[in-house]
Parts: sequence; structure tokens; C-alpha cells
Amino acid sequence: MRVAIRVDASAAMGVGHLLSGLSLALALVVLQAEVCFVVRALDEAAAQVLRDTPYPVRWLPAPVADLSRDSGEDLPPLYRWAEVSWLQDVNDTVGQLHGLQPDWLVVDHYAFDARWHQQVCDALACRLLVIDDTADRSIAADVLLDHNWDADHQRKYLGRLAREPVWLSGPRYALLAASYRHAPRYPFHAAVRSIGIFMGGTDPGGTSALVLAACRRDAGFEGPIEVVSTSVNPFLKALREACAASPGTTLTLDAPDLSAFFARHDLQIGAGGGASWERCCIGPPTIALALADNQSLVVSALDGLGAIRGASTPVGGAQPEARGLPALADVLPGLLSDPKARQAMSARAMSLVDGRGAQRVALYLLRDTLRLRPAGMDDAVLLHSWRNHPAVRAVSGSADVIAYPEHVCWLQRVLQATDRWLFVAQVGNLAVGSIRFDRLEAGRIEVSLYLDPDLHALGLGSRLLLAGEQQMRVQLQVAFVVEAAVVAGNIVSQHLFERCGYAGGPLQYRKRIAVNI
Repeated sequence: MRVAIRVDASAAMGVGHLLSGLSLALALVVLQAEVCFVVRALDEAAAQVLRDTPYPVRWLPAPVADLSRDSGEDLPPLYRWAEVSWLQDVNDTVGQLHGLQPDWLVVDHYAFDARWHQQVCDALACRLLVIDDTADRSIAADVLLDHNWDADHQRKYLGRLAREPVWLSGPRYALLAASYRHAPRYPFHAAVRSIGIFMGGTDPGGTSALVLAACRRDAGFEGPIEVVSTSVNPFLKALREACAASPGTTLTLDAPDLSAFFARHDLQIGAGGGASWERCCIGPPTIALALADNQSLVVSALDGLGAIRGASTPVGGAQPEARGLPALADVLPGLLSDPKARQAMSARAMSLVDGRGAQRVALYLLRDTLRLRPAGMDDAVLLHSWRNHPAVRAVSGSADVIAYPEHVCWLQRVLQATDRWLFVAQVGNLAVGSIRFDRLEAGRIEVSLYLDPDLHALGLGSRLLLAGEQQMRVQLQVAFVVEAAVVAGNIVSQHLFERCGYAGGPLQYRKRIAVNI
């Protein structure tokens, strides 16, 4: 499949959207998709981030129009971030992608609303994934991705949707770099030995230096402090001077991966943008500041969940709506001296994000490429880990934990049998589930299937079941009936078999499969 990603970066909007796009691109390429970026040359920020990217970039021309003439239209609040009219961006984007014919277009841009979404998709005849977390404009999407936490995402977007999308919502879809999945987590320490500060790639309002001053002056912290920023930070000169004037302070620029930075400090202070989810995944106790209005939503939500402590920006920095957050100077001293609070925050944060969000989104986009292969003994460890997962045992005929030697013996018997068939499902080279068929008698077989327990709610189950039916049609070459037993209360499996055309229920299902359809 071909996927195009329309995203920008600039001093005004930061680089977080583009970094998230790169995380999604890698997840797609690993699953054997073709990916390209469509980016407008607004300033040097995007070029800096994409300097060494392996993905094709189709650059849109630098803006030349005066956006003031659009001020009378019904435009998104952040329409100026595009620096061209939405209609010009439609024409430019379609012009770049017309020959590519993408299957999916991913757009992560607050400046574009349903008019842009609909016109671009109509012109390219592709499906659209919109990434958003503001709910501040109309949206026309096939899939809506909002990785922020919210008690009710459908209520959040009420009145904003041109049509009902598929929802990929919540932190399990956070688009983190692939390294975060296996990166070392923060090991809790009762004492705050050092502090890390990262206020985003463009450091809105020069907030990093203000936070550094608050740590030293207001909280009296004398230990090591590491400040992370980028070479596109417009306040870099002043930040260098502030770090040089603060004993025990180091400045790190253009780090390709912040996971180790987040893990090595006992307290992090950062902006409430996309890096919030990276911190949650690694688990350091965090004070988050809202440097933009959309970040206020993230900070308030995570503060309410007990995953971070929210604070308002020091005077002189970026000043979005504070939403009742206490001053950083009031939060810092208490948290430095409260190890129980910091430990609880760390545990709660890590429970929200596991680092597989980009992989989940990529799998949803590419789910129609799912294919089956025969299982082998090399799959023993993987199948055993899936089968013993609590979520799988809860809906299996036996909820007992299966010992690995017992599992290996079972797998050997299945692979040697002539009346049993076991397959592993893959998207690209990633194994996502397994399906087994057992002959009951002539013309009747029983199906059993399960997915990687971390990959539910992506539409993979129905693809797995239908692919299994097709595989058995080829295998048997005669009409047959597939039967399935469902554990009482397993609503997910009941809906799966019903969607795939099975009759009966709620505990027994049947479907007749013809040889040729």
C-alpha cells in the first residue's frame, strides 16, 4: 500500500507533528508500505528535521500570499499556521500526489478543516486519516486519530464531524518512535538527584531558560540539570547563556532519541505536547507546562489522572490559557520533597502508554494486507506468550496457564496431524495472530483463533477469520461447515462471528463455506 503524510513544521507550530509523522512512517515501512511526505517549506524547521530522512519528501513551495484577505471566511482558529489559503494548499497537495495515487492520506495539520479534507480525498480517490486533538474545526475523515486521553472522544467532537469516522482514540495510539517500545524505563529513586528540562523543539517564548531559573531560584535545587533543545530554537543564544551561568547545568542539542534522557533524571519538566506521551512511556515523574492552548487539554487531563503534575508557565514565557493550573514555583518544592507522590505518578504514567501506538495505527491502515502462513516450531515461543496472556486465557475454553514444555508437545502434535491445520497471520513480516482448524467429521471443521493481545480493536480479527476460511477452501477443495464455540460472556468474539456471516450464537456458531464464491 502507498501512504502519503501531509504535515508541516515551523517555529510557530513546533516540530512535534512532524516527529510523530516520522514515527508513523517507520511503522508503516516496517510493515512493507510505501511512504512519502508532503511538506511546505515554511522556514528551516522542517528541513532540519527531515535532513537525514530515508523517506521521499515532496516539498510544497514557500508561501508568498497574504493571508489577511482570508480573515473574513469561516476558518479554523489556527489557519495561519499553513501560511497559504486552504484552497491553495489543496491544489498544491493534489498536484504533488496526483501521480502517486496513495491508498491512504494521513494529515496532521490544525490549519485544515473538512473542506480541505474532502476536496483532497475526492481529487485523489483515497481514504483519509486525520490526526487531531483540538476538536476546534470541522473534520471529514475516514479515520480520526486523537491520542489524548478523554472520557468521551465522541462528545469532544460533537458537531465537528462531517461524517462518522472510525475512532482511534486514547494514549494506546500515541505515535512514539519505535525505540520507546523497548527502551529502558525510569528506575524510581526516592531522592531527586537530577532534573531534565525539555520544552519542545522550538522552545516557545524561551520557556526553557525560565524553567531553569525557577528550579535554581524558586526551588533552590542545587543538583545537576540537563536542558534539551534543538538547533532551530529561536531562543538558543539566550538559552546557552542561561545554562552557562548556572553551575551544574548542561545543554544537549538535537538528540535523535530522548528516551534515555527521560530515564536518567528523577524529575522531568516539559511542555505538554507530544513529548508528554514519551515521558509517560518511560515513566519519570513529570511537571508539565501548557505552552499552547491545545496542550492545556493534555496537561489538565493527565494531571486529573494522576500521571503528571500540571503547572502554569513562568511569567515571560508562552502564555496560553492556564485552566487553573498552579504556578511552577508552587509545584516544584513540594514535589521535590514528596517521593510517594512521585512514585505514584510514575506508575500511573507508565500504565497509559506502552510504545506500540504507531504500530497499531499502521496495522489499522494496512490490515487488508493480512496474510496467513503455516505455523512451525519456530513459532512456539510467540504462540505460547499469546496463549498465556491473561486476556486470551479469560476467553479460552481453559483459563489455566500452560507450561512451555506442555505447549511444545501440543504444537508438535498439531503440526504432525493430518486433520488439524494451524496458521500464523502476518501484516508485512509482523505476526499478529493465529488461527487453527480441527476436523470434526466429514464436511465439518472447528475454528479457534486469537490475536496478539495488544492488537485488539484494529479490525484484524475479521480479516484473520476470513483469510482462514479462504485458506481452508483451498486446502479442502470441497464445501464444508465451519463451527465455533464461544465462552459465555465473550461479546467481542460473538460480534466477530456475526460480522463474518456466522449463524447461531451466543455460544455456538456455524457457517457454510462453498468451494467457489
